[in-house]
Amino acid sequence: MAVLRTAIAAPLAAMLALALLGSTASPPAEASRAGTQCAPARLNNSALLGGAVTVSPLPGSRDASPRTQISFLGVPAGALAVASVVGSRTGSHRGRLLAYSQGDGASFVPARPFAEGERVTVRARLRRGRGTVSLMDQFAIESRDPISTTPEVPHPVGTVGVQSYVSRPDVHPPAVSVSAQSPAVAPGDVFLAPYSGPGQAGPMILDAAGALVWFKPLPANTSATNLQVQEYLGKPVLTWWQGNVTVHGFGLGRGVIADGTYAEVAHVRAGNGYAVDLHELQLTPQGSALITAYDAVQCGLSAVGGPASGAVTNGILQDIDIKTGLVRFQWTALDHVALADAYGPTRKSTTEWPFDFFHINSIDREEDGSLLVSARNTWATYDIDARSGRISWQLGGKHSSFALPRGAGAAWQHDARQLADGGISIFDNGAAPRVHHQSRGVVLSLNPRQRTATLRGQITNPKPIVTESQGNMQALADGDWFVGWGQVAEISEYDPRGQLLFAAHMPAHVQSYRAFRFPWQATPTQPPDLAVRPAPGRPASVYASWNGATRVAAWSVLAGATGTSLHPVAQAPRSGFETVIALPAGTTGPYVTVQALDATGAILGTAASKTLTG
Repeated sequence: MAVLRTAIAAPLAAMLALALLGSTASPPAEASRAGTQCAPARLNNSALLGGAVTVSPLPGSRDASPRTQISFLGVPAGALAVASVVGSRTGSHRGRLLAYSQGDGASFVPARPFAEGERVTVRARLRRGRGTVSLMDQFAIESRDPISTTPEVPHPVGTVGVQSYVSRPDVHPPAVSVSAQSPAVAPGDVFLAPYSGPGQAGPMILDAAGALVWFKPLPANTSATNLQVQEYLGKPVLTWWQGNVTVHGFGLGRGVIADGTYAEVAHVRAGNGYAVDLHELQLTPQGSALITAYDAVQCGLSAVGGPASGAVTNGILQDIDIKTGLVRFQWTALDHVALADAYGPTRKSTTEWPFDFFHINSIDREEDGSLLVSARNTWATYDIDARSGRISWQLGGKHSSFALPRGAGAAWQHDARQLADGGISIFDNGAAPRVHHQSRGVVLSLNPRQRTATLRGQITNPKPIVTESQGNMQALADGDWFVGWGQVAEISEYDPRGQLLFAAHMPAHVQSYRAFRFPWQATPTQPPDLAVRPAPGRPASVYASWNGATRVAAWSVLAGATGTSLHPVAQAPRSGFETVIALPAGTTGPYVTVQALDATGAILGTAASKTLTG
């Protein structure tokens, strides 16, 4: 939605020119200067070289990773040739030019890393028609800050507020209670990923009534976020982030893609020496993934009131080719946004606790191919040209391209999305520190000609909620809004007028970064689970479950003298995640099993048989 490119072309024209061979633009400083000045000499430079190739790292940048690859996006790999890659300290670098599976570019992957603080000069050739264009990219390698990777300390698991099941003793997600359930809710299941206790952390699906459908328990100090349904290779899949949530508010992990059997068919890893962050994992129709990453770099902050020998946490966007793992495109906040645009204080930042000036938390691919990025700590949404990487406009913050009416601005925001009609939705945390009296969802319309924004509507909870971190606002197909309240363990659905239709709650201290509603159909590869509990003086009970199965309507119990001679003895409708069925009096067995049935009575799966003695 790059609606203001013409309107702001003049200011951008004053920025650094394209880094072509023979350019007069000054190269980035190296050595000690690169370690103290993390921002480029001029912000918002174009990454488009030769009018056709988008290059990463950005020409003139000072924040490239020592393990960076050089990405060329926009032309076939066969049209590119890398003549030389030279570090001012490490000298010439050999490497391989590897093509993207999409056929629209390639990355030069050096055989060895660069040195911190050095300047790198890349010379390449682009074949265009019968001629050749020479390209040059110059950038500096960052001086990395040894920030800790200490995970957040979860609250004790305990047993209060935790779900437990006889047939799946390994599954203990946090309990979910539903306090509002209108028949008018949109179709689909609820998707969330609780962490921070009580209960185990992991991706979780609930049915429309709030009962558990699927849960994947994760090891200690491992969390999941952002569970949702997307499309990969033409089929619906589950995607989520999985890894370590650090005390600094970002994640170190990887993206996971699972099919309709819950088999993990692909993993998404960040490139250039980074780890995938918890905030975003968006699949594209081209077979790539838009991800966030965080990187702490040494940076002098005296110009913005901080320490001269300080550090900054950089916000990074990457477009990853899922098939090859190559970085197709990289965008960093330090290259495009001024440190002074942040609302957070700098004076208390240290190298152990760097200044998180941007805090990237969402990426949305817009209809015209540009990228919509939300930054919590600048209170702004940015429209990024996907070819040049330049910020075309920003909504909110200290330098908004649009005039905002009173009450329309967001603070400490999350989850900016372009809507089908061109509007923008934003989850406005409004805290912390508190700026608004409650958190909310806002919907804005933009007028590019008049450079104004209009508040079309807002979603607030009947009982005001203030959530200091996380949260999202999903536009549903029927016009409803589905809201995850992030740090506050609440999930809500509202009709187009803002009336509450659905409300679910988890125990205190449980967090779920986002929550969604999607249609989902799945049949796990593993069979159903079965447990038998004898009861002295009365018939035994059978406990049946099938973690992740979405089409089970009823359970049939079979018993017999051998494991291969079983016959039906009882049937019961599915009742939540685990269905308990009392065996009829006189059931002798000694073997028993259960079969999962769909709404037509067809058998979906059969559990391994067990004896009546358990």
